[in-house]
Amino acid sequence: MATGWAGDGAVQDQIDATIKDGIKRARTQLRAGPGLERCEECDAKIPEARRKAVPGVRLCVKCQEASDQDARKAAGFNRRGSKDSQLR
Repeated sequence: MATGWAGDGAVQDQIDATIKDGIKRARTQLRAGPGLERCEECDAKIPEARRKAVPGVRLCVKCQEASDQDARKAAGFNRRGSKDSQLR
């Protein structure tokens, strides 16, 4: 049932587009190739097991966690917006 200017399935289409954008953004941030032996932030040694598990690793676990927290704070997705603002 369509209401207003939005067609049937418009909300689901918006959700699907948001998910696809998130996946695309995450894939662009993946690194490849050999990882660094020392963290580029604090110069701590990165263990061999981490370098094998995470291709292209550049940060130690502590610095990576700090970086991830900063990224989450800056994400700022509006999940509580009105339906009209999500369908534009």
